[in-house]
Amino acid sequence: MSLQLKVLHPELAVEVGGVDLRQPLGGDTLAELQSTLARYPVLVFHGQKLSDDEHAAFTRSFGPIDAGLLLASKRKTRLTNTDVIDLANIDADGKVLEAGNARNVSLLANQLWHSDSSFKSPRAQYSVLCGVDLPGDGGDTEFADQRAAYDALPDAMKARIGSLVAEHWAFHSRNMLGGADFTPEGMAALPPVDWPIVDTIPESGRKTLFIGVHTRAIHGLPTAEARLLLMDLLEHATQRQFVYRHVWRNDDVVMWDNRCTLHRGRPYDLTKRRELRRCTTEYAAA
Repeated sequence: MSLQLKVLHPELAVEVGGVDLRQPLGGDTLAELQSTLARYPVLVFHGQKLSDDEHAAFTRSFGPIDAGLLLASKRKTRLTNTDVIDLANIDADGKVLEAGNARNVSLLANQLWHSDSSFKSPRAQYSVLCGVDLPGDGGDTEFADQRAAYDALPDAMKARIGSLVAEHWAFHSRNMLGGADFTPEGMAALPPVDWPIVDTIPESGRKTLFIGVHTRAIHGLPTAEARLLLMDLLEHATQRQFVYRHVWRNDDVVMWDNRCTLHRGRPYDLTKRRELRRCTTEYAAA
């Protein structure tokens, strides 16, 4: 059976029906999902109550698992499947964390525009985020199409940035918010990496911006000039016409391509339980 698609945002996001993510994907279904991702880099699935093992198995269909910031942390997870990243604002006993808890700094950093694991090599390709237990309001997730943002740049700006390389560092965003509980040894496990500001997506042939809050420098430019340029590009790239906003329901699954989208969470009441879990693939071509 072919996938059932409902367009949520032109070129950026579609709702996908006609597939049970708990079951192993057949070759035709996997190929259809990959083809859909090449056109619409944000896929939304409703009513998919996945166990952590099912979540990881579905994600692994698209590539090897990315550990992300877990490489820099010795914090114990509540989850039995360590391929799945716990994004809940609760402790091991299920109690909501105090607002000032160091773990909340990392969770709040997700409210800044970013792409997952842009700060490591290999970088991330696809992320799969499962909504487990969401508050009644707030905490939406926004996605910004970096292909459309690149297309809309003036020719002079395209020429200016076409060969520029930016430095991405995992802890740049955390430092902006006052730091977190990462040790010097943990931070050393994720040194800065360099990626071109303009990339090309092989599956579609489209050029895309590759920026976000993890970028802190541009090679060949003074720090002030580089950061102002990065801020200007980020402001351009996240204009409303490029953005899809997802309002979560429990048991939603959202999948996206980190190579050509940025995303951020929106504010929510920190006294309310908010539980999501993410699994991400590495980009084999990186």
